[in-house]
Amino acid sequence: MQNIIQGIDKLQDLVRTIGSRKLFMVIDSSYPFLNIKDRIEEITVPKVCFSDFRPNPLYEDVCKGIDLFHKEECDAILAVGGGSSIDVAKCIKLAVLAREGREGLIPPLVSKRLDIDGSRIPLIAIPTTAGTGSESTHNAVMYYQGSKQTVTNDGVLPDYALLEPKVLATLPLYQKKCTMMDALCQGIESWWSVNSTDESKGYAKIAVELITQYWRKYIFDNDADAAANIMLAANYAGRAINISATTAAHAMSYKITSMYKLPHGHAVAVCLPEIWEYMTAHPEHCIDPRGKEYLTDIFNQISESLGTAGPKDSIVFVRQMMKEMDMENPVAVNREQELGLLTESVNPVRLKNNPVELTRDTLCNLYGIIVKRSVVLHC
Repeated sequence: MQNIIQGIDKLQDLVRTIGSRKLFMVIDSSYPFLNIKDRIEEITVPKVCFSDFRPNPLYEDVCKGIDLFHKEECDAILAVGGGSSIDVAKCIKLAVLAREGREGLIPPLVSKRLDIDGSRIPLIAIPTTAGTGSESTHNAVMYYQGSKQTVTNDGVLPDYALLEPKVLATLPLYQKKCTMMDALCQGIESWWSVNSTDESKGYAKIAVELITQYWRKYIFDNDADAAANIMLAANYAGRAINISATTAAHAMSYKITSMYKLPHGHAVAVCLPEIWEYMTAHPEHCIDPRGKEYLTDIFNQISESLGTAGPKDSIVFVRQMMKEMDMENPVAVNREQELGLLTESVNPVRLKNNPVELTRDTLCNLYGIIVKRSVVLHC
């Protein structure tokens, strides 16, 4: 059972509670500039810092962390940063604890739930963005030989998620937009996922309603109360996808990120309204065993939490959010070639969570809407 802790002032007591003698800190490049850095430095136990990894961490990066953890004989982990820092910490923990070691992070073992006792290495996660919800999931992402690998294990769910909204005050505005949209999309996707449960839908509802209420004050006014609520929303969205997993908007976003250099949250957000519009138009292709009437009701529930009259208005709502934040769709250069690459990139396994079937042709058509045509000016 994970513990959610509010406020950086609780960190010192938390470290005492876990009884660490030497703390392994996984931090990213933002750490020296955090407004909570001094509070973290006050921790009295010896600390070993690891930051030698990329924003999209590679297997080789994780291995350097594994080696350092072993060399320094640490006994607990503190991850401070965005999703990448927390993901790296999770991968290190799994490799240190698993009998298979670092081999457990690569195919084919990465697809299996390796047997580990997560309590042997306590993990505290302090997110410095409000988006991924990685502090409350048992998933981590890294890249192996150029391919994205999702490491999943119940034992890497952080034992403690410490939420401190002060860190959001100094985030770059565009990063705030992207991470918030990731949280919103996670909440919506979790709600309609074929794997949803009453618990996950409850978490998703809270996430969607909090973002709907506070997003403008958070983005445009840098309001402290709004930031606290958006950070809480991101955490609830993380808890939701920890149960249900994400769906087509996430599955379709990854190649958009690599091809057009759009941050993850931006890439997911340009996909979601187009997928939602297709699903509302084609309930006959519903693959959720609970049926198309159930799915229609779910779409209406989501719309109610967004404060709209129904799915059509909800789709407009999401598009309008993007417009107000100047978050535009990617633009193609070699359109046909790019649409082909995008379509082929989608992992069909990831689409199994989506409540409406999406064929290859459908994916191609959707990408054709998402990716805009370039405008060529003739002099």
